[in-house]
Amino acid sequence: MPGRESLFEEIKRYVRFGEDDARCLAAFRAHAEPHFPRIAAEFYDRIREHEDAHRVFTGEEQVERLKRSLVRWMARLLTGPHDEAYFEETAKIGRIHVRVGLPQRYMFTAMALIRLALDEIAQGALGARAAEVRAAVNKVLDLELAIMLETYRDAFLARAQRAERLDREEVGRTLARTEHRYKNAVELARILIVGLDAHAIVRLFNREAERITGLGREEVVGMPFVETLLPEEVRGDHGALVKDIAAGRRAGADLLESSLRTRAGKIRDVRWQLAYAPSEVDDGVVLFAIGQDTTDENALAARVRQSEKLAAVGTLAAGLAHEIRNPLNGAQLHLTFLERGLARAGMADPDTQDAIRVVHDEIRRLSALVSEFLDFARPKPLVLTQASLLPLCERAARLARSDGAGAHVEVELDLPSADIVLDLDPAKIGQVLLNLLRNAIEALEAAGGGAVILRARRRPRHAVIEVEDNGPGLASPDAPIFDPFFSTKPNGTGLGLAIAHRIVTDHEGAIEFESRPGRTLFRVTLPIRLSG
Repeated sequence: MPGRESLFEEIKRYVRFGEDDARCLAAFRAHAEPHFPRIAAEFYDRIREHEDAHRVFTGEEQVERLKRSLVRWMARLLTGPHDEAYFEETAKIGRIHVRVGLPQRYMFTAMALIRLALDEIAQGALGARAAEVRAAVNKVLDLELAIMLETYRDAFLARAQRAERLDREEVGRTLARTEHRYKNAVELARILIVGLDAHAIVRLFNREAERITGLGREEVVGMPFVETLLPEEVRGDHGALVKDIAAGRRAGADLLESSLRTRAGKIRDVRWQLAYAPSEVDDGVVLFAIGQDTTDENALAARVRQSEKLAAVGTLAAGLAHEIRNPLNGAQLHLTFLERGLARAGMADPDTQDAIRVVHDEIRRLSALVSEFLDFARPKPLVLTQASLLPLCERAARLARSDGAGAHVEVELDLPSADIVLDLDPAKIGQVLLNLLRNAIEALEAAGGGAVILRARRRPRHAVIEVEDNGPGLASPDAPIFDPFFSTKPNGTGLGLAIAHRIVTDHEGAIEFESRPGRTLFRVTLPIRLSG
């Protein structure tokens, strides 16, 4: 009796994919492979424009890994062998997409992008033979789609079975329990409401909790609250508190400032109110964790505090600069008179000339500092225009190389294939980029050399610019580096980053930094106002 046909064999038979197609694809690889990195870069640049697809990313390092994986996938697509091991590898990719929550519609659009790119390469390289290659490409991409959609089907079926099992467990419970758990007020509230049993297992998960976390209730109900929703760094103290309250070992806390881990692995700030309220009916819920997402609120408050601080110091600096500038000009003028008088009287010996030169230099330095004070205290209004970000980055890198980078410091650019256009003041944003680059270069030169990377990326509604170096980092990652007059340089004024912060916030953007030995990164985020 012949063996039963496998699912993969059935799909190949359906699309008429055979050995001739496999040989055709293998021969085409030599023409297509040089284009794989470009196709991967364009593929992920396109994804950055869509919020639902971009949400599954956790950072640029992950995106770079995914690009390399896409290049390997295209090579495997053309080379094969298209056997059961190939089927399992493609199914594994599909299961990863399901796990990270990539919407199913992007599977079709992704294949369309790859299909068009390979069609163009075949048409340009093979001429009359392109039709045979394009047919083989269409067949193998249809195979990939069919396999990956099977994984989505399996995931949906598993979720449906789990939901059905939960529903069966609920059958027979009293109407009082149903009304207690699923009142409209709970489902429609714009706050997270999570109900826990005595073992801190999730029994209630409202719509807002689903929206904030990206997790469906069928995935969370029945799972431990602490291990499922809290990030590892707060599970110790906060997790123990939640478990103790749920078990009735201590009274409920009024407020708990904690954080929440989303499906994509991102961390959101949440202010929890823990209410121990066992019900008279046996519904299993004894503790309500009522949460308010404060991530944006906290970020806005920090920006407001920084802006208020800059405004207050700016007012002081303006008055101080005016009071200092006139005496400095007078001192400079009279010092010149003194120098000339000594020269005419023949009393300008070398020591006296050296002393006069030192005073001249110090007065000039103070004058430059006063000018910088005034730039900080009286910022000029923005001149907004629709501008391309990539030429700004290229110009800043070129200036940094020409007037700042020494022989032991390398300045690199990492820019996307598509330009990023947004409303900004090009001169002021260029000033911010050049300031960040020069700071990184000076830090590396003091450490003996290294590399600086200027990176630009597109998000669905924001442009992100990063300046990263591999220097020694800041002595303290909590240093108030954006405060006026705070500087880590021996002769620094402490105004460069304060001015950069003001420029970015005037653009309604944000500037932040991360630092540890071997890596310091400044990230500037600017809004993109979409039209149409």
